[in-house]
Amino acid sequence: MADRRIRSVIARCAARGFAVSVFASLAWARPASAQESHVGQTFAPGSVAATLVAQGDTALRFPFVPDPVKTPGAALPVTAKDVCVPGYSKRVRDVPIEVKRIVYASYGIHERKPGEYEIDHLISLQLGGSNSIRNLWPESFRTSPWNAYVKDALEDELHRRVCAGTLDLTKAQQIIARNWVMGYRIYVRPNPLPPRHRTRHRTRQQYAPRSRPNGERRVP
Repeated sequence: MADRRIRSVIARCAARGFAVSVFASLAWARPASAQESHVGQTFAPGSVAATLVAQGDTALRFPFVPDPVKTPGAALPVTAKDVCVPGYSKRVRDVPIEVKRIVYASYGIHERKPGEYEIDHLISLQLGGSNSIRNLWPESFRTSPWNAYVKDALEDELHRRVCAGTLDLTKAQQIIARNWVMGYRIYVRPNPLPPRHRTRHRTRQQYAPRSRPNGERRVP
């Protein structure tokens, strides 16, 4: 009888010990999972977390992203070696005023304030983008949080990776053409920096076409 009681006590203690060990392992696993989630939010290219977080961006429409029918993106037949030559973008930039006006009209923009929009290349020139109307759209400076300043940061980062040999040029073009906002989250940071921290080192609005009738106002 005494032996049965002893065995019963031992069994109960063993069961309690097992439960404690299970709870302890679960408690240990939670911080590990949280850490993995945090690591995923660094948005390493191809990470599952990046894809899940960025899925909501597929619902974005103009003026945050271009209309994919009007502006699917178009690239020149160039190589990474070509686009990585200093000054390449300036040599190939050529969008006539008339073309800019057509692009604005196609997006229903007939009136705009100074500095509100610019006609931008979806696939940037530094990534081999062309001057085709299929690669142009009115990009906003004033939308938040996604705007021309933020897209510039993605363009620069993709160009840096292409020239460093860590990203294929064609892949970079696909990233920015399919959904530049998702590309920013994955390759730059999860969310844009506050406006006061942004700097726009390029002054594309200052570009003036080579041929412009005298007295005709430049169209950004």
